[in-house]
Amino acid sequence: MKISVVRPDELGPGELAAWRQFRKDQPVLQNPFLAPEFTVAVARRRPAARVAVIEDGGGLAGFFPFEVRNRVVGVPVGAGISDCQGLVHRAGLEWDAIGLLRACRLPVWEFDHLMAGQRPFARFHTETTGSPLMNLGDGYAAYVEDRNRAGDVVKQTLRKQRKMVREVGEERFVWDDRDPAALTALRAWKGAQYRRTQQYDRFTTPWIEGVLEELLASQSGDCRAVVSTVYAGDRPVAAHLGLRSESVLAYWFPSYDVDLSRYSAGILLCLRMAEAGAADGIATIDLGKSEALYKTRLSNDETPVAAGRVGRSWTVTAVRRTQSAVSRSVRQGALGEKLKSGRTGRVLRGLKARLAAR
Repeated sequence: MKISVVRPDELGPGELAAWRQFRKDQPVLQNPFLAPEFTVAVARRRPAARVAVIEDGGGLAGFFPFEVRNRVVGVPVGAGISDCQGLVHRAGLEWDAIGLLRACRLPVWEFDHLMAGQRPFARFHTETTGSPLMNLGDGYAAYVEDRNRAGDVVKQTLRKQRKMVREVGEERFVWDDRDPAALTALRAWKGAQYRRTQQYDRFTTPWIEGVLEELLASQSGDCRAVVSTVYAGDRPVAAHLGLRSESVLAYWFPSYDVDLSRYSAGILLCLRMAEAGAADGIATIDLGKSEALYKTRLSNDETPVAAGRVGRSWTVTAVRRTQSAVSRSVRQGALGEKLKSGRTGRVLRGLKARLAAR
């Protein structure tokens, strides 16, 4: 097996064609985050993005997109906005995770949305959870029938929809909304949500903005961004910016007008996207790993995703493990503050400086 590392823009037509064919041949690889278009769009804004090209006796065998951050830490390409990660490969390919990292010159590779079914990475999982799916393989009517048997989410949402029509205006849904006002509304709602929840605003992060702009302009059937919007009269009440392939829609950036939250327009939006998506070839809406109740109520299937790290350098792996533990503690409050200000904090700062100097 031969592994070479290149910049994504160095991939030739034959390599891109092989990448696309591997995805086409295997339903598990059809998530749009695994498309070469996503990697290339990220690489235009993230100079440290790379792709490991795997070859064996049968020719091109796989592609492993990644980024290098802080000079030594490997992460999936587009980490922070990528909800499906892994190695895109020819059916039946086996590889060695440590050997892959060695070829990529990575001391450690961290992941948080890895396809859990990729066996060579399995022993490095630290957590595995289910990512809820709206499985539309049998059509929208069958999906609704399944959800009606499981509970009242569809009936309850449609009751609120009728109330919205009476009190606000006639409902209108646009599956592929090209009106700039829809995206503007979504950005405003999402920005306010990020501020309320004290998260960084992805829509004002330059590299993410660039990736979104490119994918919104894309005409690729394998990977393009789509805005879907529910209106009441002329007023947008909920919108979603998602990433789609031919058969999978990744639930990515949803939001809604909080002043109209009593109508559950966000859930209504999911149902309308499922109906329109099923008619447009979407077999699966991947809602993304989360404990949100509405995802549990809407999902009729799930796919396992894993978090963890592959490490071939004990020092770097140990430092990253400790940094992750401190980060979790920081999010939990006073304990994190104590760790940051105490001996552990001094050790971590020293190790970080040493790693940055390498």
